[in-house]
Amino acid sequence: MRRIARAYVRLWDVPQLGDTVELALTELMTNVHRHVPDQWCTVTILHTLHGVRIEVYDRSPVLPVPREAETWEESGRGLALVALLSDQWDVTAHATGKTVWCEVDS
Repeated sequence: MRRIARAYVRLWDVPQLGDTVELALTELMTNVHRHVPDQWCTVTILHTLHGVRIEVYDRSPVLPVPREAETWEESGRGLALVALLSDQWDVTAHATGKTVWCEVDS
């Protein structure tokens, strides 16, 4: 997925967003792997007027809760990192799951 995301960023002529988009996508997908029982998701990467939008939909009704990880913890920083990397992010609840999304402006 990271290679695909980077290819889209190059295609859309915003290569300066490559590292940020790749890392944000990795964090969102890692959350699915760690917190969604069936680990199933769909990923949508969109070119917007302002940059790139990443959407990760999964079938879990449990909404993510950002938290502050202790300095010694090896995990727990995913959403905080997405918040730092992106210009905005949020979670949209659906009857069949949720979409966690972020936007990275160019």
